[in-house]
Amino acid sequence: MNIKIIEGLPGVLFDVALAVLPLLLFFLIFQIFFLKLPKEKVKTVIYGFIATFIGLSLFLHGVHIGFMPIGREMGKVLGELSYSWIIVPIGFVLGFVATIAEPAIKVLNKKIETVTSGDISQRAMLLTLSTGVGISIALSMLRILLDIPLLYFLIPGYTVVLILIFMSKKGFIEIAFDTGGVATGPMTVTFILSIAVGAASVIEGRDPLLDGFGMIALVALAPIISVLLFGLVFHRRKGSEQTAE
Repeated sequence: MNIKIIEGLPGVLFDVALAVLPLLLFFLIFQIFFLKLPKEKVKTVIYGFIATFIGLSLFLHGVHIGFMPIGREMGKVLGELSYSWIIVPIGFVLGFVATIAEPAIKVLNKKIETVTSGDISQRAMLLTLSTGVGISIALSMLRILLDIPLLYFLIPGYTVVLILIFMSKKGFIEIAFDTGGVATGPMTVTFILSIAVGAASVIEGRDPLLDGFGMIALVALAPIISVLLFGLVFHRRKGSEQTAE
C-alpha cells in the first residue's frame, strides 16, 4: 500500500470526530430525557452518525490528497497560458458544476421544495444557485487577471442586495441568505479556491493570499442576488397566473 495515500488520515479522523461526537452526545441526552424514541429509531440514527463519520472522513481526506493539489496545479497551468483569459469561462463552468455536486445545496433545495409544497422545485432552485455561483467564480477569475480590487465587486453587490431586499418577500430573503452560506461548501472552497490560488501564484504581480482568497466573498454574495431575483420573477409569474384564472 502506498503510505502517502493514508498520510494525514489520523488527523482527519480526529477532526471529524470532534465535529460529530458532540452532536451524538446531544442526541443521546435528548433521547434519555425528552425524545424517548423507539429502539429501532435510535439504532437508525446511530447508523446515520456512523455513516456520516465515515463519509466525511473519506471526503475530507480525499480533498487533502486529491482535490486541493490538482486544483492548484490546474490553476498554475491555466494562469501560465498565453490565452489565460480562458480561465474566466472555465471558472463559470467549474462553479456551475461544483454547485450541482454540493451536498449541502441538495439538502437545502429539498427542504425548500418541501416547505413550499412544491411551489419552488429543487431543479429551479439548483439552476438558480448554480448560475449565480458560476458567475461569481468567473468574476473572481477576471478579478485575478485584471487585478481589480475586491471592493469594486462587493460594494456594488451588497448595494444591489439591499435594494432587492426591499423589493422581495420575506420568505425569499431568508432563503437567499441561507443559500449564501450553503454555497460556500466543501466543493467550492476546496477545489475551485485551489484553482484560484494556483492561478494567482503564477500570474505576475498577483498575490495568492489577497487575490485568491477573495473569491469566497463573491461566492457568498452571488447566490443571495440570484435567489432574490428568482423570487421577484417567481412572485410576478405567480401573480400573473392568479390574475389569468
